[in-house]
Amino acid sequence: MNKKTPLLALVSLALSAGLLSACGSSESSPAAQPSTDNKNVHFLYNFSTSSLDPHVDSSYVPLRAGITETLVRLDEENLTVAPWLAESWESEDGQHWTIDLRDDVTFQNGKPMTGESVKASLERALEENVAIQNALKIDTIEAEGDKLEITTTQPFPEFASELVNPNTAIIDVSEPDVVNKPIGTGPFKLTSFTPGSKLELDRYDEYWDGASPLDSITFSFNEDANARTLALKSGQVDIVYRPEVESLESLKAMDGMKVESTSTFRVHQLTMNMQRESMKDLNVRRALDALIDRQGIVDTILLGYGEPAIGPFLPSLPFAPTYTDTATESGADVAVKYLNEAGYTQQNGVMTKDGKPLQLTLLTYSARADLPLIAQVFQSDAKKIGIDVQIRQIDTPEDYMASNRDWDIATYSNLTAPRGDAGYYLNATYHPKGALNFSGSEDPELTKIIDELNLTVAPEKRAELAEKAANYVHDNVLNSFVLHPSTIVAYNGKKIKNWVTTRSEYYMITNKLDVM
Repeated sequence: MNKKTPLLALVSLALSAGLLSACGSSESSPAAQPSTDNKNVHFLYNFSTSSLDPHVDSSYVPLRAGITETLVRLDEENLTVAPWLAESWESEDGQHWTIDLRDDVTFQNGKPMTGESVKASLERALEENVAIQNALKIDTIEAEGDKLEITTTQPFPEFASELVNPNTAIIDVSEPDVVNKPIGTGPFKLTSFTPGSKLELDRYDEYWDGASPLDSITFSFNEDANARTLALKSGQVDIVYRPEVESLESLKAMDGMKVESTSTFRVHQLTMNMQRESMKDLNVRRALDALIDRQGIVDTILLGYGEPAIGPFLPSLPFAPTYTDTATESGADVAVKYLNEAGYTQQNGVMTKDGKPLQLTLLTYSARADLPLIAQVFQSDAKKIGIDVQIRQIDTPEDYMASNRDWDIATYSNLTAPRGDAGYYLNATYHPKGALNFSGSEDPELTKIIDELNLTVAPEKRAELAEKAANYVHDNVLNSFVLHPSTIVAYNGKKIKNWVTTRSEYYMITNKLDVM
């Protein structure tokens, strides 16, 4: 079945309004900015936030903006965890941990970072965030000088890697307003915050890893990809995260403009609500999975800036399964076959079972511009075989999906290996206590595999268990995976230097960022 032509037409129609609004806009080449007394970089991000509480903020802005730091960070090149605010950590049994902290770190209010202040910060994160409780499995924390003694509720060899989580960022919890003005240890301190709009940050001169050469950072938000692109072209901003894909060629043609693209640990998926009656049927889930035109979506919506996904993990990762050709069987005919096996038949062009049409509610959100387009393509292809898909736009997917069960499927984008390991995604998404288990999955067999993974140290055995879990998810279609998008960043190359586009999407504003 050839889906290419209608898919292209649908995408073109959906994008036309945004493209038309760009007509007549200035596309002059970015000029090197004149020297001023204030060396500022304006960074435009694709997600807004109304809170800067680093222990609960799901957009991770405090870390990304250079306000906060974690005890350990991801070494993206080697896929290992590396020291950051902690110099070292060790455990002989995987349950009793000793963490040695750096002794030269101060908070942005001048107070020294001590074992006691780190203990207080971690305890607040545990108190405020149930997902952090479940992820860290901490029983007790003791502090003495620059040393922490942490005991977990069970042997947990991957405990240190969970400390990469931005929600474990270390802040001075004695400050009065951590929601609007957190005091961290990073290279930039917050001077003002307009919820949903922007942050203004100044250099922290006493930063432990060397003061930034910049004086200030403006970190602003706009969830409209077209608007982000236009802001960069007009010189209003210096760096744009995820510009509009359709604009990339015109950006590349501008003198001095840099466009960077890198594969990431992210997957766009179709989340299945396993608590809805129709979605409990494996053959229905298989049918929906077969309807996804992955390569067509990559080619037309992402314009090739990504790759089709079969499972949650990039194929290049050591714990990603190798799928057979039969595992990727797809198309309308395949979908109809599975629906027939589920007891559905087409009556007057409508897919029906026991006299009831198959109707599905599909959630999507606009902060990632390609997700609503994926939803529209899926809706169109489902209609061709008689499935009525109603698309519902939501603002904050995590909050909505966690609090409401009035939906069947949802487009969602997830980091699957931001710690360089499969454990994060599998625990968060498929363990009954997982913070991102929006499907409501409670599968004892899969939970057993994940629990065993959590107790395993050897990398080869961990990879084997992760592959086993990913295969189980695939075979049971607990979610469907659409594509692995590339992360794209565009910036004024005549002004900006030392920008790094990371795969984890955690580390953005650093003390190395500079201007010409």
